[in-house]
Amino acid sequence: MTEIFSYTACRQLSQMFLSIIFFHSSEYFLAIGIHGKSNVTIKSLLLSKNYLLAMIFSVLEYLVEIFLFPGLKEYWWVSNVGLALVVIGEVIRKLAIITAGQAFTHLIKVYHEEHHKLITNGIYRFIRHPGYCGFFIWSVGTQIMMCNPLSTIAFALVVWRFFADRIPYEEFFLRQFFGSQYDEYARRTPSGVPFVK
Repeated sequence: MTEIFSYTACRQLSQMFLSIIFFHSSEYFLAIGIHGKSNVTIKSLLLSKNYLLAMIFSVLEYLVEIFLFPGLKEYWWVSNVGLALVVIGEVIRKLAIITAGQAFTHLIKVYHEEHHKLITNGIYRFIRHPGYCGFFIWSVGTQIMMCNPLSTIAFALVVWRFFADRIPYEEFFLRQFFGSQYDEYARRTPSGVPFVK
């Protein structure tokens, strides 16, 4: 039981919980700042049932492994790579939100609104879906930071699958809104999610 309260566990679990709290609270407050409080709901925290179950599973994996295989959690270079990925993912996602401004929403727009324009500057010059790219890096990074081998693989597969389905759906509407302008942009700019055109 002492392993659960060791320096390693305290550091890794603290980093995990601080990462989650910062990610979700900053999403919420940025949404309020951009769209106004009356246009933001609790959904802007991005806390779904499946997401909460995944995070609970990752903490359970961590606790079981630190109790049974404490040495697995002592690979500091792995944990630090994960922490770096968390920071990189966070920065990419927040740059996406700030750059897009009102064009960035947590729900896919299926109707073209007057203020909705195609964003191709800033981070969008290099990545077509930087919000998704940032979340993908962030979520997998949290599990690498915890030295959670099972959750690292599971998060990578599940989050990738989610975006592999979501990106074509979203781009269907973007092509309707912006036509050849979007086609040209999509040709020259990668999606930001591995193996998703």
